[in-house]
Amino acid sequence: MLTRIDHIGIACFDLDRTVEFYRSTYGFEVFHSEVNEEQGVREAMLKINGTDDGGASYLQLLEPTREDSTVAKWLAKNGEGVHHIAFGTADVDGDAAAIREKGVRVLYQEPRRGSMDSRITFLHPKDCGGVLTELVTSARPSEHTEH
Repeated sequence: MLTRIDHIGIACFDLDRTVEFYRSTYGFEVFHSEVNEEQGVREAMLKINGTDDGGASYLQLLEPTREDSTVAKWLAKNGEGVHHIAFGTADVDGDAAAIREKGVRVLYQEPRRGSMDSRITFLHPKDCGGVLTELVTSARPSEHTEH
């Protein structure tokens, strides 16, 4: 089922300042950045390491681009910090269905486009011990190049 920790999502008010903190403090560099209009965020993916299944583990830094985005609302309530954890899977559709059958609410009926052309869905935090949990199927390496 789940093969790795794909990323930890961290909500922030100032993406550039937060990227600089991780760069200067830990030496992490931006692997990929993009604006996701659908989710209303500007993001940077900082690659931490490769994984046994050929994927990688990242920190995903998220800055809202509009006040009505989920991340903006979360920041207003909680301030900066860990927003979600994401697990990698080869089959987001199948794993989401199997988890739904166990009584966990899956927030999207159909997976959506995520970072780096991945396919994603989220699990309700109230069903996951208070942790917003994301399931991610990465795009095949040939489908995505570093930006």
